[in-house]
Amino acid sequence: MKTPRKSAVKVLVGLAFAALFVPPILTSGGQGKVAKDPGVRGGSPGAGGPLNNLTADETAFFQDGANRFAEVEVVAGGANNGLGPRFNSNQCLSCHAQPAPGGSSLAQNPLIAVATLSGAKNVVPWFITPNGPVREARFKRNPDGTNDGEVHDIFVITGRTDAPGCDIAQPDFLPAGNPATGQGGNPNIIFRIPTPVFGAGLIEAIPDSAILANMQANASEKAALGISGHPNAHLSGNANISANDGTITRFGWKAQNKSLIMFAGEAYNVEMGISNQLFPQERDETPTCLFVPSPNDTLNFTTATTGATNPAVISDIEAFADFMRMLAPPTPAPSTPSTANGRAAFIKVGCAHCHTPSFTTGKSIASGSSISPSVAMSNQAANLFSDLLVHHMGKGLADGITQGSAGPDEFRSAPLWGVGQRVFFLHDGRTTDLLEAIEDHKSPGSEASKVIDQFNRLKIQEKQDILNFLRSL
Repeated sequence: MKTPRKSAVKVLVGLAFAALFVPPILTSGGQGKVAKDPGVRGGSPGAGGPLNNLTADETAFFQDGANRFAEVEVVAGGANNGLGPRFNSNQCLSCHAQPAPGGSSLAQNPLIAVATLSGAKNVVPWFITPNGPVREARFKRNPDGTNDGEVHDIFVITGRTDAPGCDIAQPDFLPAGNPATGQGGNPNIIFRIPTPVFGAGLIEAIPDSAILANMQANASEKAALGISGHPNAHLSGNANISANDGTITRFGWKAQNKSLIMFAGEAYNVEMGISNQLFPQERDETPTCLFVPSPNDTLNFTTATTGATNPAVISDIEAFADFMRMLAPPTPAPSTPSTANGRAAFIKVGCAHCHTPSFTTGKSIASGSSISPSVAMSNQAANLFSDLLVHHMGKGLADGITQGSAGPDEFRSAPLWGVGQRVFFLHDGRTTDLLEAIEDHKSPGSEASKVIDQFNRLKIQEKQDILNFLRSL
């Protein structure tokens, strides 16, 4: 159970992680025999702060959410209780820190330390390495052969000093494969890495009608390249539709979550084992491993006993959603002749048919005491480079998992804003090389195969320009 909010952390600690990376390496291209990923862009993160033009109330709710995003969770007896019984990490920031709070996996994996924190007896699984990405594991099948598809948390609270008497075992992730890529091990397990949440509120504020209009635009060009989309179908490049209200879902690797509060609630329960008012049951109900009542995270009523006041009255999942909703998109690097040429080539070969450069948000309320559209979020350009649809990515990237109407080889077009400072790529973090990630879009059954064929026919300079352009985002 979450205790009443104490004084919030004043500094976004994750900003310090930006210092881990090297100064800018943005090559001019064309000077060698092959195009090459220039690597993680250095310099200022250009991310992690709030949207421009937030009101004072909105800013207060953003900062409260940012502080809670960095808080470390414990099982019981502390300020932030409810961790476990099974979990992947103990704070939002450990998964979303590169290059700033709200981002993706750091180059130095924090899960190594989490495994044995507070006396826990966890063994670090083979696919979690010091310099590899944070990964969650999903099992394709249950032991009886039925479909599974759920996250199997890698750690348990057994042995922790704040979990006396709990004695449950970690899942078996063997046999091992390649630790760096996560490939070649237990064929029943697939992996996912954290998705960045920069600019997530702008994505949430894009009208369904804009997404559908963009899907129907340039239909003949898309058809010639094998890119599909059918708004009323449950197959083949469909907009991923919510089973609850029929509107377009848009968050997560398979666009499986409708809203930021759903995204936050699922992550709190699935990644940290903290039940909440969206997901009120514990995922493991072993009696000796339950130390606080469920749901662990609730609204904090404003009473004389708790002393809670706005914004402390809201639950953690609402605060997380506020932080993500008002988190600014990444600031791209200044344009150069190479990156300008790369943007043009990116569009020419067809990448922009799925990685749509920009949408415009509708009228939206952020948080705080807003009763009218938020200036910071309404009618704003969202330069996300995604169509927010799911597409067939073929045999090479298929994970065998179905979520909503997104099938075993379907994934949301990943937003590319901020890709210049990401370390790991593709849904499972199998590569740190942006060029390799591009080439992996081609495989039997992939809607991107013809686009990659066109990319491969480019001159070396043009390929390099595209890589430089992407690393400038």
